[in-house]
Amino acid sequence: MGRTKTTGPAHYEMLYIIPNKFTEDESKKIVEKVRTIITENGGSITFEENWGKKKMSYSIEHNNYGYYNLFEFDCEREKLARVEKLIKMDQDILRHMIVKNRIETEEEKESQKKIAEKIAAKNIEKKEEEEKKEEKLEKKQKETKKKVDLEELDDKLDKIMNTDDLL
Repeated sequence: MGRTKTTGPAHYEMLYIIPNKFTEDESKKIVEKVRTIITENGGSITFEENWGKKKMSYSIEHNNYGYYNLFEFDCEREKLARVEKLIKMDQDILRHMIVKNRIETEEEKESQKKIAEKIAAKNIEKKEEEEKKEEKLEKKQKETKKKVDLEELDDKLDKIMNTDDLL
């Protein structure tokens, strides 16, 4: 079973961290530098997201915080090696990871949306059932409390009626 090779640029996703030693404005310049590295090497950026300053789970080169940025881009496989090499050599980027990402079709997006809606509907139904159960439980507790209260009243009345002090 042979695999078929796709022609044209593949879709990639890159997450990289800029160390906290830079200010917010300086990190924007580094983001622009990464953007130019990708575009000058034949890539086209399709999505860009700045996650902001976040605490890292462990210290990297004495940095506990970093500016996280995400790029999705299309690039030829041969040119990707050059992009990765340039980013690796850049001293301003603490860590990076490039992963090949599959582009979802509109049909896949719609089916995922329908699945998410079904899951949300089931969760709502479960929540409503739990609320009904809680209401029933509260009703039972109130009824048993009333019964107990009536029994206690009857006992007290009997004691009062049986005493000789009334006459």
